[in-house]
Amino acid sequence: MNNSASSKSSSPWLLAVFWLYVLIPLSWGVWSTLKKALALFG
Repeated sequence: MNNSASSKSSSPWLLAVFWLYVLIPLSWGVWSTLKKALALFG
């Protein structure tokens, strides 16, 4: 079985843009949660 989708190389720029699209909102959410937790337990 030869899967052409797995042998296709992805663009490094597209991969970087995708990870920024995921990590920026994720890191903002984690930071916001930590600030609220510190205010609650601090």
